[in-house]
Amino acid sequence: MARPLTDTSHALLGLLSVRPWSTYELAKQVERSLGWFWPRTERKIYDEAKRLVESGHATSEAEATGSRPRTVYRITPSGRRALEEWLGRPSAPPKLESEALARTFFADSGTLEHLHATLDDLAASASARIHVLRELIEVADEPEYPFVKRRHVNAVAWRFQLDYHRMILDWTTWARDQIDTWVSTTDPGDWDWHRALMDAPDG
Repeated sequence: MARPLTDTSHALLGLLSVRPWSTYELAKQVERSLGWFWPRTERKIYDEAKRLVESGHATSEAEATGSRPRTVYRITPSGRRALEEWLGRPSAPPKLESEALARTFFADSGTLEHLHATLDDLAASASARIHVLRELIEVADEPEYPFVKRRHVNAVAWRFQLDYHRMILDWTTWARDQIDTWVSTTDPGDWDWHRALMDAPDG
């Protein structure tokens, strides 16, 4: 019995529905696009691509670019059907992974200086990501952009990333203002934690 496709397999089918890719190109495209919200290791991409061929959802063909061999993957009709079926199913809830938030959660075992450094690093990372996103958007506005027909869906995903990283910047500014009133990470003084949460906007 064929093993059910993983969500990573379906994501690769999504990329293959755009155009054929070599194994190397698939890994790089995952890093440039899906990697913003669905990070995967190169090894995982290579393994999943091979499984798509084994299951009949993709084909692979050895080609040569100059003297350098490469394997090019293409989606099959079965792969397109599987992709469409996956798109029609409910999505799993999003998951957040952040080392900075883990450090913030355990900040009472460190110093205020440690916590400030964590928040500063997080803010710098968010600013850098926004800069990269702006560069991607500028490239997409050029006539020779290779994915012109996908700009509308790319823009929707990019907007989420822009809003997400702006939210991180806003939160780090808020958090630094809050801890500036603390005596230490174990003594917040008269800071009102309940009021801080009540000030948050409702969803």
